[in-house]
Amino acid sequence: MKSLFGSGWQGLCFVLAIPLFYSTVEAQVVPGTGVKLSQVGDDFEDEKWKWVQNGSKASREQDEQVRSPLGVSTNRRWFESPKRGMPDHIVRVETPAGGLAGSKGSLKIQTLNSGVPGLNSFQMEQDDLIMACSSRIGMISVSRNPSCVTRVYLPPFDRWEDRSGSHFGYRIDLKTTISEKEKKFFFTKTVQKQEDYWPGYFIEFHSAHDGRYKEDEAYLIIRGNNLGHEMRSIKLSPGWWTLGMSVTGDGRVHFYGRQGVGNLTASDLLHSGTPYGYAAEHFATHFFNSCNTNDGQTWSTPFIIDDPSIYTTH
Repeated sequence: MKSLFGSGWQGLCFVLAIPLFYSTVEAQVVPGTGVKLSQVGDDFEDEKWKWVQNGSKASREQDEQVRSPLGVSTNRRWFESPKRGMPDHIVRVETPAGGLAGSKGSLKIQTLNSGVPGLNSFQMEQDDLIMACSSRIGMISVSRNPSCVTRVYLPPFDRWEDRSGSHFGYRIDLKTTISEKEKKFFFTKTVQKQEDYWPGYFIEFHSAHDGRYKEDEAYLIIRGNNLGHEMRSIKLSPGWWTLGMSVTGDGRVHFYGRQGVGNLTASDLLHSGTPYGYAAEHFATHFFNSCNTNDGQTWSTPFIIDDPSIYTTH
């Protein structure tokens, strides 16, 4: 795998739809279990919440340009990806109807000029909004059963970018240790190194206008199985959804989701496994991807998030 801040994902326009069934696990930890970590997370209730762009976005993934300083929120709980840059529209908005009780503020995420500033690739590109976690509290050992939860508002389908493929991502940054063969002159030795990987969700849209689908529809895609392949999960409809992931001491990742804003329960389990065949050792953060066609004219689908939080059991 490549680093979250190093390279990565060139575009998940279409995925192999592998039917996904309920998976039984021994040590299930429902996301949101335990203690909510107040040093990280955000509820967007501060009316003074602002995003500071700090100039052109980073695009080191494509052209090795970071363009410091990076974009950051005024509360210092969010930052721009130094590799893929920040979404163009990050703004606090009034919480849409049906949101969390008492919530007055949420965060709208949308992008236009994804990819390299000033250069249109006419391909799908993505920008990243990352929660400051490891920089504030350090990486979290999986022995503490870290988990994360967010609410995501999906707009009516007539407001989506008219493109079949991935539109939005919600993912976690995990660390593990792998062994690699290193050859030097006539000798080969095995070395251990840290490997970063990013399981999570993508929201995939099927447009009725591309000829393959009878109507507009959306699905939750899970990345991924033991080989890293995407798996189609539940069908989505406009409105609020609650998504979460937990990582247990055995290194497995557990994916949960439900319609509405209610707390996740054991019955909301969608899948458990070891994405890419890795056993996680540390949880670093969670983050969001905003995806669109990089043509300089087409805005991405406007998604709204609320109360993204991180928990540990001890």
